[in-house]
Amino acid sequence: MEPASLALFAAVLTLGAASPGPAVVALVARTLARGRAGSFAFILGLATGDIAWLAAAALGLAALAAALGSLFVIVRLAGAGYLAYMAYRLWTAPAAAPEATAPPARQSAFGLYGAGLALTLSNPKTMAFYLALLPTLMDLDTLSMVGFGEMSGIILVVLPLVFAAYVQLADRARRFIASRRAMRALNRVCGVALAGAAVSVATK
Repeated sequence: MEPASLALFAAVLTLGAASPGPAVVALVARTLARGRAGSFAFILGLATGDIAWLAAAALGLAALAAALGSLFVIVRLAGAGYLAYMAYRLWTAPAAAPEATAPPARQSAFGLYGAGLALTLSNPKTMAFYLALLPTLMDLDTLSMVGFGEMSGIILVVLPLVFAAYVQLADRARRFIASRRAMRALNRVCGVALAGAAVSVATK
């Protein structure tokens, strides 16, 4: 692809990834509650979902996605269910301050990857970007395998960088929490935010 087209894609993708949405809310809330452990697998799942939507846009599957409405509803509800589960876990989490708690139970990398993938596939914002907005920015009908690889490479660079910045900021904020009351309040605020994101994903 032309360098200008790739630069435009990278710029728009960066802005889209940086704007708060269900993925950012889930990532920040998870980091505030559990620290950075497992964030890479979750982010990789999010990026893989973006590549899947890019492939759908490149293959002209917008109409197919609309036709498979019932299947998409299942995926969307799965993503909303994961957010609701995280909201419940945060709301009911122990109120101990971070430095006083034992290390949280480890989640499998595969499970976190799958959660990130499901969340992106069910995210209306991501679907709209690739199926509706991206074709207006560039001619996807002429996209070659090389061009697809280049755009996928940009996704695998841009998204981890943007999301890693959110993880770093959330982890630093987590370290300033010094009381049980503050931790309980933070858990519940994040739980409410995740519940809101779950409703948003489920009803779009």
